[in-house]
Amino acid sequence: MGKRIISQNRGKGTPTYRAPSHRYKADVRHLKFTGDVVEAKIEDVVHDSARNGPLFLVRLPDGRKEYVLAVEGKGVGDRIQAGEKAGIDLGNVTYLKNIPEGTPICNIEHIPGDGGKFARASGTYAFVVAHEEDRVLVQLPSGTMKWFNPMCRAMIGVVAGAGRADKPFVKAGKKYHKMKSKAAKWPRVRGVAMNAVDHPFGGGKHQHVGKPKTISRNAPPGRKVGSIAARRTGVRR
Repeated sequence: MGKRIISQNRGKGTPTYRAPSHRYKADVRHLKFTGDVVEAKIEDVVHDSARNGPLFLVRLPDGRKEYVLAVEGKGVGDRIQAGEKAGIDLGNVTYLKNIPEGTPICNIEHIPGDGGKFARASGTYAFVVAHEEDRVLVQLPSGTMKWFNPMCRAMIGVVAGAGRADKPFVKAGKKYHKMKSKAAKWPRVRGVAMNAVDHPFGGGKHQHVGKPKTISRNAPPGRKVGSIAARRTGVRR
């Protein structure tokens, strides 16, 4: 009988695979607004060790401070707005129904009021493509087209920190500390490099899979590796 494979251990949710929440500075969400417009002043640009992009520390009119996603083109001393009648300017937050087609946006809500779920990584942005009476079409960073509720909020602009992936890690130690702040196990070992007891692809006289890589959706968890429920495999011709 073999051991549990990594995907099984990940599902258990041990500290190895759990995001270290103590490293996050704050739960970054959109500024709350009830009236037409809430204006906040950017007081600092801060680094969050558990995120890819920087954050803005903003001061609200009532004196409270909150963290929001940082966008390119804004800096310390600038002001951002959130509200129904917020202007179409970098860093401002408003409803998708108010944002014109072709406008780059980020931190898009999945359902109204959830604080933002899409296009939050450094350098990413989406585009508003079209408006309909009860929905808005947005092109996500992956190129996927998705319909959203027009009352979902979004921030205008591109998430700061673009070009992060252009600089190589150079040393394994830097990559190690980077991955320690994520819900990921690193380094990642290939299945064929393991022993037969550790992975379905392991073992043998040389490194080879030794069995079909396409596996049924209903396979047991310890066997479900490779191309799971693939409609087709091979080179597309």
